[in-house]
Amino acid sequence: MSPYLDQFAELVSRDQFDLARASLLLSQDAYPGLDVAGCIASIDDIATKAKRRVSEDAFPAQKLQALNYTLFTELNFSGNVTDYYDPRNSYLNQVLERRIGIPITLSVLYLEVGQRLGLELKGVSFPGHFLVKINMERGQLVLDPFLGGEAQSEAELRQRLATVMPAQDASRASLAPFLEAATPRQIVTRMLRNLKGIYMQASQYEQALAVMHRILLVMPEAVEELRDRGIIYEKLECFRPALSDLQNYLRRRPNAPDAGEMHGKVVDLKQSAARLN
Repeated sequence: MSPYLDQFAELVSRDQFDLARASLLLSQDAYPGLDVAGCIASIDDIATKAKRRVSEDAFPAQKLQALNYTLFTELNFSGNVTDYYDPRNSYLNQVLERRIGIPITLSVLYLEVGQRLGLELKGVSFPGHFLVKINMERGQLVLDPFLGGEAQSEAELRQRLATVMPAQDASRASLAPFLEAATPRQIVTRMLRNLKGIYMQASQYEQALAVMHRILLVMPEAVEELRDRGIIYEKLECFRPALSDLQNYLRRRPNAPDAGEMHGKVVDLKQSAARLN
């Protein structure tokens, strides 16, 4: 394991871990030598700017206003609508540097700055679009950092839901299960899965493999990710690790729907590995 991966593995092995640090450490494959402490200091500086706009005992609504103004008006952070699948959008260090990102990375920044302001914000793994929520006196407020921290109405949330399920179901479904607070582990996993999808789509298998190592550190029980890593190893002609991953997958999911297909791959991989001897 590389020193970078060691640091990440040690952090995510804890039951609770720091979201900002984990989000930055996952960038180290793409950005070796990244100054993680410097990036965290940048987040602290943004929070300091926001704090200057409100008193310490300000109401949550006032702090939210200061947070939104600082991030989206003063510092011009915004959602990348022109090149959404640029992998840089998924790396928090690049979001801090370029001031542009996707819903989940902008939400992580929003959560981290908000936390430093004393706001009890929570991430929300809403289908297809990461959001943030906070409990207010008049009820729960759902915010979209990708759209400058705009509050989301029930109608807007249902419209988002209709992009991933039949419209009729979206109009009747309870929103509560979709608005549950996401843990740091779930947030980091979603960031990594975004990167996995981007790199796989671009056939950048070495980059995808590095991401897969991290997914399995965060979610070792996610055996489908083990299968996918085996398939990536196969594409890179790393036959022995591919064989190991797929055999492990089949041991843990002997009745998986794709078990037959994976058994076929195991046979082929054994032959390919044998030729290396």
